[in-house]
Amino acid sequence: MALVCQSHLRDHAFTMQHTASRKMPLDAAEELKMNAALEQVHAVQIPTISPVVASLERVDKNYGPVRALNGVDFRVRAGEVVALLGPNGAGKTTAVKLLLGLLQPNSGKVRVFGGDPTNPENRMRTGAMLQVGRVPETLRVREHIDLFSTYYEKPMAPAEVLSVAGLENLKNRKFGDLSGGQKQRVLFALAICGDPDLLFLDEPTVGLDVEARRMLWDQIRQLVRRGKTVLLTTHYLQEADALADRVAVINKGEIIAEGTPSEIKAQTAGKKIRCITNISLGELRGIAGVTEIKEDREAVEIHTAEAEPVLRELLARDSSLSGLEVTSAGLEEAFLALTQEAGKNGSSN
Repeated sequence: MALVCQSHLRDHAFTMQHTASRKMPLDAAEELKMNAALEQVHAVQIPTISPVVASLERVDKNYGPVRALNGVDFRVRAGEVVALLGPNGAGKTTAVKLLLGLLQPNSGKVRVFGGDPTNPENRMRTGAMLQVGRVPETLRVREHIDLFSTYYEKPMAPAEVLSVAGLENLKNRKFGDLSGGQKQRVLFALAICGDPDLLFLDEPTVGLDVEARRMLWDQIRQLVRRGKTVLLTTHYLQEADALADRVAVINKGEIIAEGTPSEIKAQTAGKKIRCITNISLGELRGIAGVTEIKEDREAVEIHTAEAEPVLRELLARDSSLSGLEVTSAGLEEAFLALTQEAGKNGSSN
């Protein structure tokens, strides 16, 4: 009996050892898989939220009986370009002047770099190009830059300022002798000559030709790549679409939409159909799904939420239809739709 037990124990031990020898490679393989998975998890970079460098918190601003801003909450984070869009009189310039410390709110908080925008240290870190800029016309371009540079502790090198603003060949020209677009470039140079961390650009490309405008866009992008932050107000919606990381739409003193350009455009998920057709405008307006018709020289532009059923109807009614183009709604269409909808809803000041 003892012999049987010993034999059984030996068999059991052998079985256990054999089983363990089979399992060990599997355990090791599983461990390798787990380690690899953990390395992948650690390798994933968790996105960090950049600090807020400028903000309006529940801000009201009145000009006498007129409410210019109504409970506005707005934030600009470090390293981004934010475009503030709105029709004339919407409150864009008021918001910028509050953040620059040129105006005081009736209520709410205005913060720049976590403090009062009128704080001298904070002002040293900001630059501004306002829509209505005035400088002495008898000074030369380089003299303006030299003068403004003395206002800052660590200004950008004058040669770099001239290069960034594309003014090397105009540095000895008097400001009063410059064209409108050239004056805009000088005002941009004065805004950046202090090498600011936060740059306010109010309609920066007004008066610039296409080439100069795109050159300025490239310089703004380079500033952002260096870690600068830009708050942009513009009527050129293409400019906002090309430059902005985020867009805020303001209307009648209230922020009515905010997000990336793609997110803003998605709020009007419409299509534009452009074509040359013999169908009358009245008949086009009667097609189901058509929301708006515009004449564009020899062609018509048709706005619709869904292009496919409208296209089928167009082709069924006009076999000679030509010049067909279908595009998604852009930032301009989204902007118009948002502001018109806000107007219909009676957004108050």
